[in-house]
Amino acid sequence: MPTISFGGLGNGLDFGKVVDQLVKVAQLPVDRLTKKKADLNTKFTDLTTVSTKVAALQSAAQALRLSTSFDRTTASVTDTSVLSVSASSSSTSGTYSVRVLQLAQAHQVVSKAAKAVSSETTDIVSGGSATFTFKVGAGANQTVTLGATGTLTDLREQINNLGAGVNASVINTGTEVAPSYRLALSSSNTGSANAITIVADGTDLDLLNGSGTGGIDTLAAAQNAQVQIGDQALNPLTVERSSNTVSDAISGVTLTLTKTTGTGTVQVSLSQDVDAVKTNIKAVATAYNEVVKFINERNTYDVTTKQGGIFFNEAAAKSTLSQLRTAVSSSVSGATVFSSVGQIGFKTERDGTITVDEGQLSTALNTNYSGVKALFSNQGAATGLAQAIVTAVDALNDVTGGALTLRKNGLTSEIDRVGNDIARQEDAVSRYEERLRRQFAALDGLLRQLDGQSGFLQAQSAQRQQ
Repeated sequence: MPTISFGGLGNGLDFGKVVDQLVKVAQLPVDRLTKKKADLNTKFTDLTTVSTKVAALQSAAQALRLSTSFDRTTASVTDTSVLSVSASSSSTSGTYSVRVLQLAQAHQVVSKAAKAVSSETTDIVSGGSATFTFKVGAGANQTVTLGATGTLTDLREQINNLGAGVNASVINTGTEVAPSYRLALSSSNTGSANAITIVADGTDLDLLNGSGTGGIDTLAAAQNAQVQIGDQALNPLTVERSSNTVSDAISGVTLTLTKTTGTGTVQVSLSQDVDAVKTNIKAVATAYNEVVKFINERNTYDVTTKQGGIFFNEAAAKSTLSQLRTAVSSSVSGATVFSSVGQIGFKTERDGTITVDEGQLSTALNTNYSGVKALFSNQGAATGLAQAIVTAVDALNDVTGGALTLRKNGLTSEIDRVGNDIARQEDAVSRYEERLRRQFAALDGLLRQLDGQSGFLQAQSAQRQQ
């Protein structure tokens, strides 16, 4: 819009200021709409945060929804230098006496010292070529072929390139001044079924001892792990596995062996992990309180300014609190011992938040674990409290019909509508200002003209009087 200036007449009126004040008054509806849009955006953002917080509450409830959520076991062992133990939800409480007789080992052999070479690049092929064949356990034969100038390094690399379950390396058993290199072969996997067998050797290393001075030395035997479970004075069970990780001996328990026990034993103990369950129950209360506190902070009213918070009279916020409160405080039908969280230490405070009496909760878990389990988790056709919370959150956060989702969609539409209103109002104010400036500019010109005529007439009158 072109700027129209006023001349500053002798009449004492500053029409520019008059226009500015009139435009300022016309701008008031736009300012109100702008504030309304800002408030709507803030409300949308805060309701989105509420959605996130109720989703976190749902996640906390999910950790207690299934019966298996309470089948938590903690495992310990009297000597962690012998083995480590972990337990899954399928394990049951109990104590086991464990004796580690033997650790699983990977087979490892090395060529005889008599056939060692002084350099890794020494030619180990006497003829025009040489083949070297081996196998792992009952597997297929694996063959590499060396040319007439094949070296120890060539043999090592070709074996490793096969990827056949054997790692080849070169070991210097001599000194720096007088090196003595020998070929070492190691099985990639432990267990007696993974023993390395040399099938054919056409190299000068002579691992099959055709010359009488060759052959192999065994650095580590191919063997399985052996464990006995039970009282050594009675009839312990012997378990043999190819790996030092034994996960199928005791149901739901994994034993990772690190050393043998000789004639002694270690005690592996499994018990219900009450602390883990208690932590999950308290997590529900914490997540619930996060929702309540967030809404409470925005559902306020200042009697002095007579201004309400962003959630004051907001139906979606009130509905959220109401539905979650109903779910958490609901009575669980079919629960024979505990039918509500109030019986295990939950208490609702005046502000709507929940406090948990840890002593009462611990007592409930220690004296009637199954009762707490029945309160929270689904038992057959009976719906537990955790499921009630999950269902309540679904009713709020469902992507198509959730109450919070619908309200946020409504806010989005309202924000767009107000934005369009602002654009129209601003355009109208701009046109109004332009019209005012043109009108006052015309008035300014007219007054200039009248002022000039007045001056002329006054001059003529003065001349006649002379």
